Amino acid sequence: MRAATTRSTLLRLGFTDPGRAESLLTEPVLGPVLARAEEAGAPLPEALASAADPDLALLATVRLLEACGDRHGDVATVLAADTLHRRRLVAVLGASSALGDMLVARPEDVALLAERDEVDVLDLLPEDERAKALAAVGADPTADPPVATVTGSAGVAALRRHYRRRLLEVAAADLTSPDPFAALPKVAAALADLAGAALDAALAVARADLPDGARGVRLAVLGMGKTGGRELNYVSDVDVVYVVAPAREDVTEGAAVTVGTRLAAALARACSGAGGEPALWPVDANLRPEGKDGPLVRTLASHRAYYERWARTWEFQALLKARPVAGDAALGAEYVAALAPLVWSAAERENFVEDSQAMRRRVEDNIRPADAERELKLGRGGLRDVEFTVQLLQLVHGRTDERIRSGTTLTALASLAEAGYVGRDPAARMDVCYRFLRVLEHRIQLFRLRRTHVVPTDEADLRRLGRAIGHDGISGADSLEKRWLATRRHVRRLHEEIFYRPLLPAAARLAPEDLSLAPEAARARLAAIGYRDPDGAVRHIAALSAGVSRSASIQRQLLPVMLGWFAEGPDPDGGLLAFRKLSEQMGRTHWYLGLLRDSTAAAPRLAEVLSSSRYLAEALTHLPEAVAWLADDDELCAREPAALRSQMLAVLARRDTPGPAATAIRYQRRRELVRAGIGDVLDGIHGGRDAAILTPAADVALEAALRVGVAEALRSHELAEPLSRFLVVAMGRLGGAEMSYASDADVLFVHDPLPGADEALAQQVALTVAGNVRSLLGDPGPEPAFPVDAALRPEGRNGPITRSFASYAEYYQRWAEPWERQALLRARPVAGDAELGERFVALIAPVRYPDGGLDAAALRELRRIKARVESERMPRGVPPTRHLKLGRGGLTDVEWTAQLLQLQHAFEVPELRTTTTLGALVAAREAGVLAGEDAERLCAAWTLASRIRNATVLFTGRTTGGKIDVLPGDRHELGGVARVLGYGPGEGPELEEDYLRTARRARAVVERVFFD
Repeated sequence: MRAATTRSTLLRLGFTDPGRAESLLTEPVLGPVLARAEEAGAPLPEALASAADPDLALLATVRLLEACGDRHGDVATVLAADTLHRRRLVAVLGASSALGDMLVARPEDVALLAERDEVDVLDLLPEDERAKALAAVGADPTADPPVATVTGSAGVAALRRHYRRRLLEVAAADLTSPDPFAALPKVAAALADLAGAALDAALAVARADLPDGARGVRLAVLGMGKTGGRELNYVSDVDVVYVVAPAREDVTEGAAVTVGTRLAAALARACSGAGGEPALWPVDANLRPEGKDGPLVRTLASHRAYYERWARTWEFQALLKARPVAGDAALGAEYVAALAPLVWSAAERENFVEDSQAMRRRVEDNIRPADAERELKLGRGGLRDVEFTVQLLQLVHGRTDERIRSGTTLTALASLAEAGYVGRDPAARMDVCYRFLRVLEHRIQLFRLRRTHVVPTDEADLRRLGRAIGHDGISGADSLEKRWLATRRHVRRLHEEIFYRPLLPAAARLAPEDLSLAPEAARARLAAIGYRDPDGAVRHIAALSAGVSRSASIQRQLLPVMLGWFAEGPDPDGGLLAFRKLSEQMGRTHWYLGLLRDSTAAAPRLAEVLSSSRYLAEALTHLPEAVAWLADDDELCAREPAALRSQMLAVLARRDTPGPAATAIRYQRRRELVRAGIGDVLDGIHGGRDAAILTPAADVALEAALRVGVAEALRSHELAEPLSRFLVVAMGRLGGAEMSYASDADVLFVHDPLPGADEALAQQVALTVAGNVRSLLGDPGPEPAFPVDAALRPEGRNGPITRSFASYAEYYQRWAEPWERQALLRARPVAGDAELGERFVALIAPVRYPDGGLDAAALRELRRIKARVESERMPRGVPPTRHLKLGRGGLTDVEWTAQLLQLQHAFEVPELRTTTTLGALVAAREAGVLAGEDAERLCAAWTLASRIRNATVLFTGRTTGGKIDVLPGDRHELGGVARVLGYGPGEGPELEEDYLRTARRARAVVERVFFD
């Protein structure tokens, strides 16, 4: 074969140094093997191409054959045939230079990789590993305790040699697994079992050096960390804790501790001290009580006393994985049983969750900056993110749920998902990510059998790693790097979503009896924290949490915490009832309960909303998708009017009949009412959402209704084109951009016939348009009505509902009355023809801003009307001091005063030409027509009255009737309104006092300024 062809073939097969590979393939020792493999139809270069690093595999093969010398026949036979034995050998040689060196040093170990009829090495039980390890040092596995007969340095060498031979077998099975990610749990468990068996053998060797094998002392070795969790790495510290006990009555605890300490020290030296065979791994006992400063060995009583009195949060988290791995199994089991109650009550410690979260942050902060972005274990998005997340969930929820107490990360994660503590999809994604990170960690460590968790940057290393886990070809390095970075991002996002969820610290703070949803325990707790009807609450809890469904399981997690959150609101009973209705309404909606469990904000916010607002509780049952807004601050912000308009028009484009169109318009408006209400409840009503959300929602609804109303009027009159241009003018609170949750839409309807149009027919069409708009928004339907009131039109209810522009001009020029001038102060074009709107504003300017201000007669008339309103419209039985609208210092007082100043001075003070009440008062103050203190008192009274009206609607759910305009007298209702406004529990009287004082001061200003 020509050299160029050979090199080309080698490149195609995956060799990165074809010249060197070609040279190695000509080595004399390899010639016979190549020929035999070619004859058997199993060419060796193609076999080497399957290795993670073909170049490394080829070099190791040559070295292995050379090490065999004249006795390389067995190895040659293995390499010459396409068998599992060859595939295992090639996989090991191409993935691990350290294991290749081991085989070169002892070629006879190649036989360990042969096919066997016995159970695969990854399926062997821990007891089997223990028996084989003890046999390697000549100890009887059935003896109590086992004592080695191969002792001293020979025993140490024997156990280390046995361990590495078994490690080779595990690595070969791992590297040739069809799916390394599926095989990971078995591989990690096998490695942990190997470590446990080595510890047992080391202990047997240590006993052999003491008189009578120290049979008077029981010593148990507890595996911690990954050893305890049966999820060990190829190269890792083996974390242990020792517990000792006398085995006979004639042995004191002190003597047992002394002997146990000697045994433990000797065990550690056998595994990690100097010797003829390389050390296995460090035996790390620093997780013991008091760490390095504490005694190496303790009795069980001493361990328990420490954990009861002195242990810190992280120590209980470490104990979660404690498992007997060597020595006296019964004593180890006693240790686990004795400390388990402390582990599973650790979450009740003060600030337990916060301490765990802080510990994770400290781990990240202590990473060397140079390694931070490549750290596979401790870095952001690394293994510790998954492990800390799983362990925290276990410790918080495992107090009452034994199903999730596994010490193995992947098993625990699956149990958490099955029990509903983690969503199935997040758990599945975390499982995939964790397996990838662990397999990548294994492949990194296998190369040189060194303890490292740093992802290399060298392209050759990345390529080898990529091919070792299934990323084939020259692009293996790039694809591995991309997957590693993507996995980091996924893990970090999942970690932050789950590890910092507010449900965890809230659940951890609950006492065990408060976690119970059993009727008697729940009834007592509910009564204690403020539920007025504990029996009714217990029924709601039972309805939500009964059964074995996943929804019921998640509810059993949520309810103990949410019951407390409901109790923090003004109406916990109403909140719980609303939560039940909403949960039943949502049914099996896949995202609802998962959002409440996983979101950092949704559950506490929902509890606050439902226990504070019957208005929103009712609205959410009809608009359940709004619950998702609670997890996203941006969703609670005001929409831009242009975006609202565009959304509304898009919805209307799909509906060509009035009924569906009306429903769509009202639905879009209701969404904005709910958006504003949630914001007001969560933030406290401080004003601003009336102009930012409520008014734009009303504006867009009127614009859409006018569009539909015109189209429908043309159809009903069988017209192809409009006869007029149309305009809707906002009046009252709508015109002033001061809408409340219970406001109607006060409007004027204007039309302007086109040149040549039949004016009588144009008037009829305009009346139809106005009627259509009122019907679309105000008639009963599946969505809340938005009544449209045209009572402020010329001549009031006695005049036509709509007029032409010319008719308005004539009327206002000849017959406008003072109250009509006053009403026009808030006139604002809101829908329809923009040019007609500009003309209308110009038309009414001299009417509402009369040149020279009001004359004396008009001023007297205005004051007379105001006095008449106060005497005739005040509801019977309502104290004038408590009526928010018509009462003394209420909304009407302030608005009429502001409007009087506009009528008197706006002709010469342009800043007074505003439709808003507060804007007019501020302008009056700045123009010097109203004293600064007077303006502040009027603004304060108007703002507080407006806030109380909105809070009353939100808390009570009432949107009609006179009660929404009255400061509540009922103590419970007053307290609820106060809470919505941001007052504390029991501060309803403070709200009452604040309002009466503020209104009283405003009334004094009104009497001085308005009534002179």
